[in-house]
Amino acid sequence: MTLGQNITKLRKQLKLSQNDLGKKVGTSGDIIGRYERNEVNPSIEVASKIADVLDVSLDFLLGKVKVELDNQLLKRIIDVQQMNEEDKKYILYTLDALIKSVKLKSIA
Repeated sequence: MTLGQNITKLRKQLKLSQNDLGKKVGTSGDIIGRYERNEVNPSIEVASKIADVLDVSLDFLLGKVKVELDNQLLKRIIDVQQMNEEDKKYILYTLDALIKSVKLKSIA
């Protein structure tokens, strides 16, 4: 998907009009429409604001990654990454066990 297609899809999922998104980003709905039609590309600053409003990473908005990680999950990952090695190891071990449990439950 293109940047414009991603903006359109995510904006509609949040039930925002182009004008609504434009106001939240600090631009106009007409400009959002031009982004969505891929007529022009936003600056990196504007693209970052759009990603924040749409609650996705800039990489996802740009189509560089296919898996959407919401900002809450990203914040948790960053929190774990900043922990000391012992705490990080314990949390990842626990998380691995929980993931395995959920996967096994879904198979049964």
